[in-house]
Amino acid sequence: MAIEHAMIKLRIDVDYPYPSRAKSFLYVALRIKNHRCKDYLRNAFIIARMINESPREIRVYWFFTPYTIPNKELLEQLNPERHEVALHVANKPVDEWKTLEEKTSRKVTYYTIHGTQRLFARLLWGRKLSQAQAIIPPDFPLTSFHSFTTMSLDRERYRLGLEKVLPSAEEWVDHDVVLSFHPEWLLKQNRRNQRGPVQDVLQRILGVDSELETLSIKKKSFFKIGRDTYEYQKKINPTPDFIKKLSEHNVDVYTFLERTWCCPLTNPQSNWMKTEDNVALLDIKSYAEWWQAIGKKTRNLVRKAEKSGVKVAVVEPNDKLGEGIWKIYNETPIRQERAFTHYGESIQTVSAHMYAAKNNTFIGAYIDNELVGFIQILYGDNIAIVSNILSLHKHLDKSLNNALLAKAVEVVASKGERWLMYGRIGNHPSLDRFKKNNGFIKYSIARYYIPLTTKGKAAVKLGLHRDLKDTLPEPLKNTFIPAVNFVSRTHVKLKQQVRGG
Repeated sequence: MAIEHAMIKLRIDVDYPYPSRAKSFLYVALRIKNHRCKDYLRNAFIIARMINESPREIRVYWFFTPYTIPNKELLEQLNPERHEVALHVANKPVDEWKTLEEKTSRKVTYYTIHGTQRLFARLLWGRKLSQAQAIIPPDFPLTSFHSFTTMSLDRERYRLGLEKVLPSAEEWVDHDVVLSFHPEWLLKQNRRNQRGPVQDVLQRILGVDSELETLSIKKKSFFKIGRDTYEYQKKINPTPDFIKKLSEHNVDVYTFLERTWCCPLTNPQSNWMKTEDNVALLDIKSYAEWWQAIGKKTRNLVRKAEKSGVKVAVVEPNDKLGEGIWKIYNETPIRQERAFTHYGESIQTVSAHMYAAKNNTFIGAYIDNELVGFIQILYGDNIAIVSNILSLHKHLDKSLNNALLAKAVEVVASKGERWLMYGRIGNHPSLDRFKKNNGFIKYSIARYYIPLTTKGKAAVKLGLHRDLKDTLPEPLKNTFIPAVNFVSRTHVKLKQQVRGG
């Protein structure tokens, strides 16, 4: 039985013409109106496209100022069946209303008033310092939208975060509350104004762009590189439509890998830059076969853990497990000879991440009912992945990680999974030896880079798209990585000294 949803009503206040606030401020201050500029109302275009693709029933009220009047291209996206053009009054209600109707050839019914408490913004919009907003004449023919019950979606997104704001947003929709937001906070947030980013909320409530939900964008020097955070867990084969959506998010280079162990690509495009990558991969026929293949020394290390009183078992996420993981995270600031990223995290953060994890198994190692180590296994399409394996340093002599990994192989084999992945091989000698001793091989795969912009093409041509450690020859890497680890350790020690002093 299909779930019936209430109509979504959106109020979109298009205050500024460009995604860049600095550029918008300049153009508004100088009273420049350039509808042909490449990024004019860029975020509004993205929002309109999302709304038009949504399977939900939607009514959208777009409130435009004199500096954000929609151009021909945007108007073509604002079909009257879902979209209504409205007035966001800046200074002169009657003149702005007539201009909006003339420029858009749309009948305008509703208005809202742009207001601000900041003196700078009042000057920017050409008001007196004592004037927070324009004055509406008593005989103004438009209907005020301020009488509608609205909820500020961009503010609530900032305040509550994605997971908490989603159920609230659906509840507001069910109660006929209008969700309001500003396009400038679509892709970014502002601490001072406490707004945004609303793109992920819109994706969920509109039921669109699911392929972008796991997109991660990282700034590298002068360009932005995007990748799927679940790229090892699912097949990725970018389509032209997906690539177009990436460009909407200002991605200059998109990278993904070819999961050749299960899903080789049949049609890589000629403009995709192909590089060599690898994963540490274990081909599991059965637990018994793995046990015989790993060698006597590794088997003895697993037995050593058992003789030391270590009990290993699958454990369901609960508060006690969260507390145990938190204690392991905060035992030492340095792991594997470098700064440990989870050191210093609060128990609330650690537990929240544990509970939020999907399609995974936690395995704990215990001594006298105390969690002394754990491993987390993630499951994807034709792959299981060692996501986390850590143990207390004070029990380093008990081979906890060997026992945890042995149990992980047993669990993965029992679920019928053939492949178990454990990161990469090549950037950490001691960890690489541990992987190889436990049967993992260096499995070569291809990684692709797609330049999407002029900056992206320049970055790829200069070789900046790859991480430095992956481009270094092996002799240099053997010097570079220990040096980086030394700097990382020293930085942590200095931070601790400052805090202690």
